[in-house]
Amino acid sequence: MRLPTTRYAKSGDCRIAYQVVGQGPFDLVFVHGFISNVEVQWEDPGFSHFANRLASFSCLIVFDKRGSGLSDRGDPGQLPDLETRMDDVRAVMDASGSARAALFGCFEGAPLSILFAATYPERTRALVLYGGYAQFNQWVMGEEDLAAFVETAEASWGDGSTLERFAPSRVNDQRFRDWWARLERHGASPSAAMALIRMIAQIDVRAVLPSIRVPTLILHRADDVRVNPDAGRYLAEHIPGATFVGLAGQDHLAWSGDVDAVADATEEFLTGMRPVSQHNRFLATMVVARFAPQPAGQGVGEEWPQHLDILVRTLLARYGGHVSQANGPEVTARFDGPARAVRYAIDFVRETSLLGLTASCGVHLGEIEIHGEAFFGDELQTARDIATRAKPGEILVSGFVSDLAPGSGLHFIERGVLPHPGGPPLRLYSVSPEQHLEPQEKHAAGPPIEMRTAVRN
Repeated sequence: MRLPTTRYAKSGDCRIAYQVVGQGPFDLVFVHGFISNVEVQWEDPGFSHFANRLASFSCLIVFDKRGSGLSDRGDPGQLPDLETRMDDVRAVMDASGSARAALFGCFEGAPLSILFAATYPERTRALVLYGGYAQFNQWVMGEEDLAAFVETAEASWGDGSTLERFAPSRVNDQRFRDWWARLERHGASPSAAMALIRMIAQIDVRAVLPSIRVPTLILHRADDVRVNPDAGRYLAEHIPGATFVGLAGQDHLAWSGDVDAVADATEEFLTGMRPVSQHNRFLATMVVARFAPQPAGQGVGEEWPQHLDILVRTLLARYGGHVSQANGPEVTARFDGPARAVRYAIDFVRETSLLGLTASCGVHLGEIEIHGEAFFGDELQTARDIATRAKPGEILVSGFVSDLAPGSGLHFIERGVLPHPGGPPLRLYSVSPEQHLEPQEKHAAGPPIEMRTAVRN
């Protein structure tokens, strides 16, 4: 996945990191809440999917607020208040050439967007406020809850422990939890995070709400774990002409849970047109590959990500697959048939060993939701769980895959069971290292990828 280019806007003595994605007919500034990192956030398929949905109908501008992510920290002795951060929004718009934009504000980004719209109505096209509030202590956390959150964060910042307070449905998703921990570490230092949450706790923009004179959409999930839904209703009641849309779910993060419901409502409000569904559910065989570098002195060192990208694209072309994610510690791909998926996994494990990597793969067949190149669903998580069970160098498949492989020349060894939500436990099988392929199947594996010669040099 190619990241958008990160640039810097100057706001006073600080430089604010921002990116521009898409070429839509109007600008949409995405205003994060709490912490962010404009580069690390793209590592999560959910965020990538959500941001690309917004960029499909707008020119999306994302940025790290002062004190977070890749932006400057500012004066260490002074917390950035809303007015200062409002200046940062204006600086980002100026640097990106945006004279007027809609603002999408999440969590603390909502009151910031409210203040910006009231102060600069001529530069604000519309407001979309997701999981927002006007006053922190009343609708987010009281003093006791705030103290408990700060205590937890101070003790464990950077290990993902705060995830249950933002996306409880993902706490058992180890890949997401690892990413969340990484976002914490790259979003703010422990001290900065504590200072930011204490600053956020002082927010109160209730007096500003009647001054809003731009079209406003309020989005709030019915069981939002972070912000009481009554906060959204209050905004809708006190912002003139605002529209309130309740959504199902408990995750506070807009890019977790039913991501498309948030994007669809936003698109319809800002464009006046109901989105044409571009995502569908299909039966597919998924391969989740995990890998780790071998001991120092082997392989190709820092060059392996580029070679891995070439390898993945070559194997996908060979077996007719589609990749969703090919960065970080995981590569996910989907195929139309289980035999092609398993053969892809066999070649993947073999070829990555030449890059100095030891790979393991989980293969599972099930129904997924596809949007563009990205795919989602519970069965993808099952494939990830299977990959986690696989030993280094092993290809582990579910019974759904092995049951559809008779006649393929593939051989499997039983390896126990895996609990499967909503059904009986899944039988697991390891792919036999000796593939007694039928003559007509031998061509499928293909010759070793020529890249290996260059890799060894």
